[in-house]
Amino acid sequence: MPLRLRTSIGTLIFVAFAAMGIITGALGGYGLVVLSAAGNFVLDTYDRSFMAVSYARAATVDFGPTAPAALNPNLFKLTGKVAADLFGWPEVEGDVNIHGPLSFVIPSAPAGYAEIHQRWGKLPLSEIAAPAIALAKRGLPEDWFTSLKVGVSAPILKKYAESARIYLRDGLPPMPPYQGGLNYFRLGKLPDTLEQLARAGWRDFYEGEIAGNIVADVTQMGGVLSAEDLRNCKARVSPATEVPWRGRTLQLSGPLTAAPTAADVLRQMKDVRFGAAPDAAWYLALARALKAAYAQRLTSLGDAEPQAAESCTTHITVADADGTMVAMTTTLLSSMGSRTVLPSTGILMNNGVMWFDPEPGQPNSIGPGKRPLTNMFPVILRDGAGPWIAAGASGGRRIMAAVLQMLWFVAEFSMSPEAAAHQPRIDVSGPNLITADRRLAPDILKALEADGPLEVVEHAVLPVNFACPNLILQADGMRTGVSDAMSPWSAAVAQA
Repeated sequence: MPLRLRTSIGTLIFVAFAAMGIITGALGGYGLVVLSAAGNFVLDTYDRSFMAVSYARAATVDFGPTAPAALNPNLFKLTGKVAADLFGWPEVEGDVNIHGPLSFVIPSAPAGYAEIHQRWGKLPLSEIAAPAIALAKRGLPEDWFTSLKVGVSAPILKKYAESARIYLRDGLPPMPPYQGGLNYFRLGKLPDTLEQLARAGWRDFYEGEIAGNIVADVTQMGGVLSAEDLRNCKARVSPATEVPWRGRTLQLSGPLTAAPTAADVLRQMKDVRFGAAPDAAWYLALARALKAAYAQRLTSLGDAEPQAAESCTTHITVADADGTMVAMTTTLLSSMGSRTVLPSTGILMNNGVMWFDPEPGQPNSIGPGKRPLTNMFPVILRDGAGPWIAAGASGGRRIMAAVLQMLWFVAEFSMSPEAAAHQPRIDVSGPNLITADRRLAPDILKALEADGPLEVVEHAVLPVNFACPNLILQADGMRTGVSDAMSPWSAAVAQA
């Protein structure tokens, strides 16, 4: 759809906060932003680590996951089995690394929003927070997709009193009415927390009344997240990593994301020749590059093989009439994160400890204050002096393959964003298996099958076989964007 956005960076923050404060509960999560401003862009940092960058250079705002200082690996006793979770780590007794209070990493999303707001925002916090407060007071719609999402997590939600009280009805997920209008349910004390944040300011989440409520609840539950962890929480700002790509420049995030692996894929694809449309040779070359890149990632960085599981990630891509583009990803990690709502605040907490390998002595093992490897991949593609395409996705390990294909479809195969969103994709999330959309042409599927294990699947709402990307392309003064074609909760908005 055409996006005629005449907005400032401040309004981008407005949109992001409104979208994420209530829909995903991402106050309890963490994330990453790549921001590329049009025009004369000077990035001034508080620590003076760098004073300015060229107007063409994007900035990254990193508010990724960090383990609490008191997170002791001895709290996670292994059973000797393999867990049926998002990563297939060794199983931990009681799955305490997957749900509940020991699965929390420091919730850094508000610190990220605050950093963006302080550096580039123009609207007051009270105005930014107003739509999120209104949505929180209205509550979450009891539609079929809410029923589905809550139903998947219901066996764990019922273990935690406030989670069960909010999301379950006699132990079952809320059901939409057979006919008539939708009902809504409030997410506990989340509206009160957002109002307090709007009144007291961002740091209240880390040093004020909200912080006190968070620590009190976590302590009562038996968690280790402390007041000091919250006080020390800060976002990091740095120049984006730049990777040349087919005469243009990809502007990427840092080393603890999917960016290094994506750069490896692009290096391997550098000399691949292809026609006017993605054909069997192109898909095969991409699949081989993804396999090799993931083999290197798993060997050197300590990530693990994924299992079939949902994530709770939101990606938002925004552009304004001046040409500024922002790609922001936030997450609670698993679907509904830790499944634990803090009763005093209504905050649904992340389960970021699951990023870590519970096996001691591994590159990505659990440890106090550590930062794990993640799959986030917000990206901006610069063409000449300014940002041209911004993109990202939700979907765990599947994110990188989806975003790279969307970029390729639009930038190299000259598809419109809408056509790219409907183009069948493959997924390679490890060194062996290829997952392919059954809509791909028979010769493409045959070529992929000849190269190794192939799983041909439906691109559907559930099971979740592919990531959920979105993208904005700007050219000739027009912004054209598309959200995920399959996800019922994806959306696009425009300002006339």
